Amino acid sequence: MHMQEYENDNGRERPHLLLIDGMALLFRAFHATAVHGRFMRNREGVPTNAVQGFIGHSLSAQSIFRPTHLAVCWDMGAFTFRNELYEGYKANRPAPPEEMGPQFEMGRESAWLLGWKSFGIDGVEADDVIGSLVYRWKDEADITIISGDKDLLQLLSPGVRIAFMKKGHTVYDVYTYDRFKEEYGFEPSQFVDLKAFTGDSSDGYPGVRGIGPKTATKLILDHGTVDGVLAELDQLKPAVRKKIDDELVMLKLSRELAEIDCHIPIPGELDELLVPPYSRETAKALEAEDYGTASRQLLNLFPLEETPEEWPFG
Repeated sequence: MHMQEYENDNGRERPHLLLIDGMALLFRAFHATAVHGRFMRNREGVPTNAVQGFIGHSLSAQSIFRPTHLAVCWDMGAFTFRNELYEGYKANRPAPPEEMGPQFEMGRESAWLLGWKSFGIDGVEADDVIGSLVYRWKDEADITIISGDKDLLQLLSPGVRIAFMKKGHTVYDVYTYDRFKEEYGFEPSQFVDLKAFTGDSSDGYPGVRGIGPKTATKLILDHGTVDGVLAELDQLKPAVRKKIDDELVMLKLSRELAEIDCHIPIPGELDELLVPPYSRETAKALEAEDYGTASRQLLNLFPLEETPEEWPFG
């Protein structure tokens, strides 16, 4: 599956930035292999299944989407500003399996081995890092996001698309700005307002009880935003108005929880995210960490150069 190259208005190829949700790929890879007991332990007996799946999935995404620039975004710790807003935020999620624990740091280290730029900020979710990178560089580059998190739909614009992982390493459900508009009927930025009403069971906040996606969508189409609905409460059917009145505090809180923070200062310049060259030394570095499956995938997907002069593992 190859995607059409982005081009700017003059017909020249624009920079194309691939943003990878690192934790989403790690968890997906872990559960896909752990269910069959395939932990692929290293010489110390530490599982590597999540890390090798993350590397393989990321390399496949690079070969499919052919970006000029690439970065991996990470969650850094479980506690964020959203937990301060609402103690129930993600409280229903189980602790990660024991075999997953050491692979978080190993995943970030593996990105460095491949020469990929990583971004992660303590107390900040990967969604907010991704959103801030999108906000910063959407005027300079076209952007593709690899994730499984539907919250990211609010970031769509004519130059930003989201490839949701669907099957294996090669099948994606790709959302563009136009596809979203056609399916939902409103702007991607209003997806936050939709979630304010419907809530998010996986993130642990309820929205307005009794209002599902169909009613919420009609409210957004008719009134635009949560504030628009509240300004015209007297126009709503009594039953809907009562549900909103009863859950007014949670409605406003849910909207705050759903909105991605796109204004976190991110250091560096776009040129620092150029896709790195891979060499046989890259493959050897993966082998040295007992990432043999990932090393073989690198060799299969990319023609490898001789060791670059500035390669850190020479």
